This record gives sequence, structure tokens and C-alpha cells, in this order.
Amino acid sequence: MRENGRLGVQKLFLAMAIGLAMALQSGPVLAGKDLDAVKTRGALICGVAAGGLAGFMMVDSQGKWKGLDVDVCRAVAATIFGDSEKVKYVPVSPQQRFTALQSGEIDMLSNNTTWTLTRDTALGLDFTGVTYYDGQGFMVPKTLGVKSAKELNGATICVPSGSTTELNIADYFRANKMSFKPVIIEDVDQIRAAFFSGRCDVYTGDRARLFATRVANAPNPDNYMILPEIISKEPLGPAVRQGDAQFADIVRWSQYAMVEAEEAGIDSKNIDDMLKSDNPNIKRILGVTPGMGKALGVDEKWVYSIVKQVGNYGECFERNLGTGSPLKIDRGINKLWTEGGLQYAPPIR
Repeated sequence: MRENGRLGVQKLFLAMAIGLAMALQSGPVLAGKDLDAVKTRGALICGVAAGGLAGFMMVDSQGKWKGLDVDVCRAVAATIFGDSEKVKYVPVSPQQRFTALQSGEIDMLSNNTTWTLTRDTALGLDFTGVTYYDGQGFMVPKTLGVKSAKELNGATICVPSGSTTELNIADYFRANKMSFKPVIIEDVDQIRAAFFSGRCDVYTGDRARLFATRVANAPNPDNYMILPEIISKEPLGPAVRQGDAQFADIVRWSQYAMVEAEEAGIDSKNIDDMLKSDNPNIKRILGVTPGMGKALGVDEKWVYSIVKQVGNYGECFERNLGTGSPLKIDRGINKLWTEGGLQYAPPIR
């Protein structure tokens, strides 16, 4: 009799588990508190870098934010609202950025922030992907007469506070038995001014930042060179608060959709023709075959909205950083995996 009772309880729990699983599969996706707040407000609040960074986030002559990191924010807005312009941009300093996100002042951070274990765990944040694979380097005036970072023993180096940059150079100089004199400055504009006025021998940071700074801020860009050494891994990407899995998924898959669209050959110019494609993968990506929007809790045309209004990843890269921009940065490891790069999106299926 006791065994039969135990068996009955086991069957009951099994039935409950199956019922719950079926409900989760067939029921609507429930929005979390962060996504609810964004929808209620009618706009996404995106944290970008105070002072801007050419190619990634910069205010143009019309007062509009533009850049690769800005395009990620726009893609998220397109997914949620079907309108990539429903974004408010809030500039935050390196010291303010995590507090601004933790406190709810911003919904997401998209400002060249490096994904590290400590930031992903101890700060209560979730990184959703890598927008740009980079590494830390050094820029020097050509008059310094050096060709390698290993010739920088005793150099004075401008370093932004509150970043991984300071830790990386300390490790690099210690490993190479060299010394340096750090000039730690909080404000990005002040760092640039200090370097270009000769207060520091070296300006260090992510290499993309160095290229952008040389083009956009140097009195004469030809007077400065970026040394060949790359001393760190800097996977740069968006971050959100922990606690709203659906909002994190939307940010994550909005970025992946840009990469997946490029791999599938879908861009802002041909996307309307692609709606007529017989390719089952393209039909699924663009919502012609429904299901992916429902799984994410958004409109089935979410990828269409992103690519039509913002572009695929390759278009955004070329427009902001590559051949179509003043920076003309080689795409390098940010090419698609099919072309030897690291950009790779899980399948939308």
C-alpha cells in the first residue's frame, strides 16, 4: 500500500512537470521588469561614452548620435518597438557607467566596455555578446623615435581611470621588466589633451580607440603612429542588468541578427526582395515563416526592422569604421567566421 502511494505521488509530480513544460512552450513570453519599463516609457535608454568615440559613438553636426555601438542600441529599439529611433542616449564616464546601469538610470550599456569575468559576475550585470573584438595598444608621436612597445621603458603614459587599461599596462611592463610613469586622468577629453600637448609620451587604449583618436582629435594625424604590439584581449559589447532574462535575450539576439543577416546575404538594400526568397533559413530569419518572433516575445518582423532601418553587421562596420568612414580600419578579426574572422552568430531557428 505504501509503494502504491509513493508511485501515485511520483505520477502526480510527473504530470505536473509535463503540464508546466507544455505551458511554457505554448504560452506567451512574459516580459520582465526592465522590458516592461522600456515599453511603458516608449523609448530605450542607452548608455554611451561621455566625450564620444569616433566610429563607435559620436554626436554629428546635426546633434545625432552615430556609430557602431549606437547602431546596436538602434537595433534593440527596432526589435522592441519596430522603430530604431526610439532611443535616448545618456553619456556616462568610465567611472559612472556601471553604477548608471545598476541603478536603472540606463537600460543598457553600449559604449566600448570590455567583457570580463569580474564585471559579468560581481557587478550584477550580464554581457550579451561581442560587438567588436579588440586589443590594447599604444600610440606615440613619431618624434619619440620608437618602433616597438618594448622600447617604452621609463615612458610617461596617459591612462584612463576606472578601466582595464591601467591593469593591462601594469601587467605588460612588469612581464617585460620595464617601468613606466602613469598619468591617471578621469576625463577622456582631458586624456586626449594631455597626450597631444606632450604631457605624456604614450596614449594607450583599445586599438580602435587609438585609430579613432588619431583621426578625430590629433592636430596632425600623420605625426603619430600606433605601435604593432597588442597586449590584451578586449571583447567589447553591450551589458544589461541581471534579473530580466527576456530583455537580455532581446539585446543579445538583436546583435546576433545583424551578424546572421550578413552571413545570409541580407542587407538594407535587398531585404524587400529577400522577403520573396524560397530559402527556408531566410524565410525564418525574416519572419515569413513565423515562430522566431513569438519565441523572443516580439513582432515576427523584428529582424526585418533591424536590417531595413539599421543594416546588417557588415554594413554598420563599413559605414562607421571601415572603408566608408574616415577611420578606414581593416575589419580583421571582426570579419565573419566564414571569412576567417571571429564574428559568429548562433542560428535563428
